[in-house]
Amino acid sequence: MSGRPHILGERSLGRSDKALPEVAVLPWGATEPHNLHLPFGTDTFQAEAVAAEASRMASERGARVIVLPAIPIGANAQQLSTPLTLNLHPSTQARVLADILESLEHHEVRKLLVLNGHGGNDFKQIVRELQPSFDVFICCSNWWSVLDASAYFDDPGDHAGELETSVMLYLRPELVLGLDEAGSGAARRFRLSGLREGVAWAPRDWASVTSDTGVGDPSAATEAKGQQFFGDVCRTLADFLVDLSGADVTDLYETDGSDI
Repeated sequence: MSGRPHILGERSLGRSDKALPEVAVLPWGATEPHNLHLPFGTDTFQAEAVAAEASRMASERGARVIVLPAIPIGANAQQLSTPLTLNLHPSTQARVLADILESLEHHEVRKLLVLNGHGGNDFKQIVRELQPSFDVFICCSNWWSVLDASAYFDDPGDHAGELETSVMLYLRPELVLGLDEAGSGAARRFRLSGLREGVAWAPRDWASVTSDTGVGDPSAATEAKGQQFFGDVCRTLADFLVDLSGADVTDLYETDGSDI
């Protein structure tokens, strides 16, 4: 049985359809604890699954999309105090992404979506720096923020809370411990009101914020909630991939017929 043709790691060179993809999707996750009940690979599993399903949907509608192998290590410098967390500094992530772009450009794949699965990853500034050097259009998305999670969950949470636990109960239930084994996900806030309210931002020292590595209560999580949210996110991303596959990236901006 042949693999899924829209997943590069499962694709064979001998496939009869040898047309190059228009769009590559790069899932990028992390390796870190997720409360006491979710696996270390949660961010990577979720990003991979969303990339695969959204690309399958888009491919069935004629989009030429390929999912690249996931990067399973994220920017986790502030989480290194938690057991077995792995870290790639943003500067290292930029070098990895540049090498991937160089390969895509060589093979004339001209569009890339970086599909992020980890809150500590932030690709915007990396894309700003790399875009002028490559003839590949680069865009990025945080899969969990594609839709308003509050419409699906009582309290989505920030890390290993209701949202992530529900999605993992749907995707990989065999890797999720019982919710009775999960920590509360209670988190300590910054003392400075400006940092709490978004006047300013600073990275959180994870060991000072949470005792179980979770931020958000997972107790209301269900497989059904995860399935609904996952499906709707994938359909939304599939719409984007169809549009991106057919887009002329040299003509991305609307005009109203007047000079600017």
